[in-house]
Amino acid sequence: MKLRKLGKALLFPHIAIMIILLPIATVFLVYSMVALESDSVTAIISYVIAFYTLSIWCARIPNIINFFKSFKNENKYALKWQADARLRVNVSLYGTLILNIAYALFQLGLGYLHKTFWFYSLAGYYIFLAIMRFFLACHTRKYRPGEKMKAELIKYRACGMIFLLMNLALSLIIFFMVYWNRTFVHHEITTIAMAAYTFTAFTLAIIGIIKYRKYNSPVYSASKAISLAAASVSMLTLESTMLTTFGDSMTPISSKLFLGLTGGAVSLFILIMSVYMIVQSGKRLKTLKQQTEVKN
Repeated sequence: MKLRKLGKALLFPHIAIMIILLPIATVFLVYSMVALESDSVTAIISYVIAFYTLSIWCARIPNIINFFKSFKNENKYALKWQADARLRVNVSLYGTLILNIAYALFQLGLGYLHKTFWFYSLAGYYIFLAIMRFFLACHTRKYRPGEKMKAELIKYRACGMIFLLMNLALSLIIFFMVYWNRTFVHHEITTIAMAAYTFTAFTLAIIGIIKYRKYNSPVYSASKAISLAAASVSMLTLESTMLTTFGDSMTPISSKLFLGLTGGAVSLFILIMSVYMIVQSGKRLKTLKQQTEVKN
């Protein structure tokens, strides 16, 4: 009986212990992987702690799922979040707007400090993203989806035009990557974390575009198109980082070829998306004008 209680206490410890163990195990494991030999006693202890922490969290997965289901279905704020698409879009737009502005200013500062167009081109790219998100946030803050369809279509078309300009900044980034071999260098663990973030962002961007089509709102569609474009460029920078970090066996020419092909594909994708947005908004504006003339 005592062994059973001990096993239960080890496998299902108090939630406070689980929360405390999570950052400790993470920091300890990262430190061991970065600074210690894999067969050292300290590293082995960190692996055991990490394995134990992962095990107890996995054992609690059913309870965690039930907790979030209950929270989702009973909490008034969670219910409001699910029901109000406008609130979700506004939070997303303003949150990413702040991040874009901060990162653009950071890149501008680096450009001024190092006197190189590499950082200026990155700053230009994020400034374009910030302009579009601010443009859309001003509309979603005042109006509900479909309430001002003509204004939404005009903003949708304007975002398509900005995408065309953004491609110029992107072309500079690709040029620096391929021609001058300007790539991102990070530690292996940082690169893996970047990969996890990038693939998650790309997946969520695709889901967002599909999910928000049902609202028939050009502004909502534009906001998700911006997220998809940002995720696509993140894929490019991730490939550059991974080639630099893990591509020791590849020749410089092969690396440049991969970057050039991926960069060209991303640039073409954004170009096609921008043309599609401009053409579709033009058609719908024309139809809307004809419907208004018939009514009058």
